[in-house]
Amino acid sequence: MGVAGDVGIDRDQWAQRVQQRGWLWNCAPITPAATLILAHGAGAPMDSVWMNEMAERLAARGVSVLRFEFAYMAQRRLDGGKRPPNQQIKLLECWSEVYEEVRRHVAGPLAIGGKSMGGRMASLLADALHADGLVCLGYPFYAVGKPEKPRVAHLADIKTPTLIVQGERDALGNREAVEAYTLSPRIDVMWLVAGDHDLKPLKASGFTHEQHLDAAADHIASWLRSHV
Repeated sequence: MGVAGDVGIDRDQWAQRVQQRGWLWNCAPITPAATLILAHGAGAPMDSVWMNEMAERLAARGVSVLRFEFAYMAQRRLDGGKRPPNQQIKLLECWSEVYEEVRRHVAGPLAIGGKSMGGRMASLLADALHADGLVCLGYPFYAVGKPEKPRVAHLADIKTPTLIVQGERDALGNREAVEAYTLSPRIDVMWLVAGDHDLKPLKASGFTHEQHLDAAADHIASWLRSHV
């Protein structure tokens, strides 16, 4: 399953640790090509329909997936309140803590990434953590309606092998705007025809949401096998 035997932890112990931490673990049914720590976006939890479906698709394709929640989202789960994301420094601290613990116990290539904000936070840490790869789905290149104010300075120099899966009409990073930015040669971008921030295409495109999610999972699994 990718759990490291040399640290004295087996499948059952790992499952217990995951449960204790409140994480979610989708284990690949075969020896995984890699493990991906997948963080949620700003507005939806780690077990949203979108996150569940992507994690299941990836696991079925040989990528084990670990999901966690940032503190503000975990608190929402407890009290039902609508809380904004934590300050960036807190989000990054949480990411680092999760990565370090998973790295101690999971063998093989370990990539990080996430949906929207979760992927952006991962991108800010990927080089410092020496992650084997970075996978971002629906990257928030800019705030809605502000493509002239991109948040991409660090992406010009990132050294970690990176895959960004993006809908062509994403309101936080459409194809026309993003292709004008200077991105590191270590970044590969997969464009999904007429896809929005959730990779959902227009009906007129001839594609379904399920087809785009399947194509994204296929590409991520293949990319991880060849890049990490």
